[in-house]
Amino acid sequence: MSIRKGQKGQKNIPYLHDEVKTKRTVLLTPTAWDILKTKAKTKNISISELMEQWARDTLD
Repeated sequence: MSIRKGQKGQKNIPYLHDEVKTKRTVLLTPTAWDILKTKAKTKNISISELMEQWARDTLD
């Protein structure tokens, strides 16, 4: 189930985190991209949010 189901995102207003996300560019192989898409789909989140969670979890 989506965390934001039924809610529309608003520009420049943080929702899940204490700051607004900004656009970044990441270069990945097609295989890595497919793996990210699959993992994000199973968690029912975006690839962006999957990467955000991974980055925040690995800081500890």
